[in-house]
Amino acid sequence: MQATADSTKMDCVWSNWKSQAIDLLYWRDIKQTGIVFGSFLLLLFSLTQFSVVSVVAYLALAALSATISFRIYKSVLQAVQKTDEGHPFKAYLELEITLSQEQIQKYTDCLQLYVNGTLKELRRLFLVQDLVDSLKFAVLMWLLTYVGALFNGLTLLLMAVVSMFTLPVVYIKHQAQIDQYLGLVRTHINTVVAKIQAKIPGAKRHTE
Repeated sequence: MQATADSTKMDCVWSNWKSQAIDLLYWRDIKQTGIVFGSFLLLLFSLTQFSVVSVVAYLALAALSATISFRIYKSVLQAVQKTDEGHPFKAYLELEITLSQEQIQKYTDCLQLYVNGTLKELRRLFLVQDLVDSLKFAVLMWLLTYVGALFNGLTLLLMAVVSMFTLPVVYIKHQAQIDQYLGLVRTHINTVVAKIQAKIPGAKRHTE
């Protein structure tokens, strides 16, 4: 019963996080999304100028400065007003943040499934179980060599963050046109793949 309750609780938590992430990416709360988006951009721009160690240290110092200052301010205020409100962060200090064994096992099982699935897919691609899929993967890796030559990892991450917070909104506003163009591109790609499968021996899928 306890394991079932923990599983249900984790599913609810995951569903809540997913809902919050969707709300952020679709700018349903402009102020909240702006804060999160701006924080990500500030962090990434900081990483382009300083090392990871320096950025982490500065962020930790900034957070400590804020909490220590607020702690001292509340202590002085309580002394002047002769009140006994207690520690200003008491509610947060008493929050339960530990993971149960069942929760850790669930995360571990999910990670194991993902890793095993990835390894099987890579084996399938590198050992050419399906020639067309392996050729697609080779073309993707070839394109990534050019992308890597033009952009470093941080620049790509910055572009990914900007895309995450802009593309969903653009898609919602122009969904009909985008779906139309994507359909044309998908049809063209399927036509090219079909021609390749017809001309290259062994390129046809096993399901055909």
